[in-house]
Amino acid sequence: MSSSQDIFALGLGLEEPWTLLDQHLDTSKQPHELHLRVGTRRGAQFPCPTCGRSCKAHDFKEMTWRHLNFFQHHCYLTAPVPRVSCPDHGVKRIQVPWAREGSSFTLLFEQAALALVREMPVAAAARQMAVTDKRLWRVVLFYVHRAVARMDLSAVRAVAFDETAAKRGHRYITVFIDLDRKDEPVLFATPGKGKDCVRQFRRFLEAHGGDGAAIAEVVCDMSAAFQNAVDETFENASQTVDWFHVVQLFTDAVESVRRSEAKQTKMPKGARWATVKGGDGPLKDRDRDALAELERLGLATGEAYKIKEKLRWVRKAATPQAARWRLTRFLNHAEEMAAGDEALAPVRKAIATVRQQIDRIIQRWYSTHSNARLEGLNSIFQAARHRARGYSSPATFIAMIYLLAAPIGDISKSI
Repeated sequence: MSSSQDIFALGLGLEEPWTLLDQHLDTSKQPHELHLRVGTRRGAQFPCPTCGRSCKAHDFKEMTWRHLNFFQHHCYLTAPVPRVSCPDHGVKRIQVPWAREGSSFTLLFEQAALALVREMPVAAAARQMAVTDKRLWRVVLFYVHRAVARMDLSAVRAVAFDETAAKRGHRYITVFIDLDRKDEPVLFATPGKGKDCVRQFRRFLEAHGGDGAAIAEVVCDMSAAFQNAVDETFENASQTVDWFHVVQLFTDAVESVRRSEAKQTKMPKGARWATVKGGDGPLKDRDRDALAELERLGLATGEAYKIKEKLRWVRKAATPQAARWRLTRFLNHAEEMAAGDEALAPVRKAIATVRQQIDRIIQRWYSTHSNARLEGLNSIFQAARHRARGYSSPATFIAMIYLLAAPIGDISKSI
């Protein structure tokens, strides 16, 4: 064997009975293509893929795999892959050591591709590797699904879940996280939202060593469908409505009031963004001017904003008992402020929703968990979706969610 063949064989990791037979650089194509031909000595035997027994070759099929580039040249590996005749298991195709079954890429190529996918959108990685994104997605989905199948959920005791937008048109992915994990907390993601998502999670949990009856706490929003599903599915779990969702409920109510009022009255400049922000946050001068003008004009939007801001007083309660007293006082006072003004109907609806949820909201003062981490993860998922300019299907978005935030390790190192 020449020295160049020694180098190629070493780089490919070839072992007996495989050896490098030939190499050819095709300069007629752009980029140039380096073709490596691998084979075996005549009469070589191969292990049965079922039992490992050494068997004679029955026949051969020539197959080609895309390999890592050799410098700037695209590299392809070609080999006659035998079927062996096993006395116990019949005729079966063997598995070559440099590629997984069914793949047209070598393992090293797939490893490099997965490393790129963690750092950039799949479409960009596909352009970098000079393959179609459809082919690269097949690789990503295979390794993500394999890693997810190995997840051990036996220690899960507290979970939170929420939906994240998958596409425009009210298409969602519901994501479940382990509240006790500091890093990579995503446990499960599934298309849609509603009761069936919760049931699917319990089945997934128990298929991965978890116990639905051992779940002690579930943190979620105020969706009746979600809460009923939790009651039915996790019989021993307490439910906690995270404070974020309470604030969000009133923030949405303020925005509904503002939009309705803006159709009839000219609103102060900057009112839209000023009313979204917290009064104790870093307000800009234009925000303060907009809020002051809302109050001066006596607009319903300003009244709705003042009601929302009084939630901060409730949030500062030190004990569950103090929180219940403050929340009750807040609701009574807010009802008085919103009474009689048709424009404040969204605020009255928010007040009624919170009254129905008081026990679950107060549970937040007993719990050490919060949905804030899930909201932070949602921002990461949406940033990835925007960088990729959307995902072609829920399956690809879910794969990226697992890749970014599930405890599946670095799958590029598992090859």
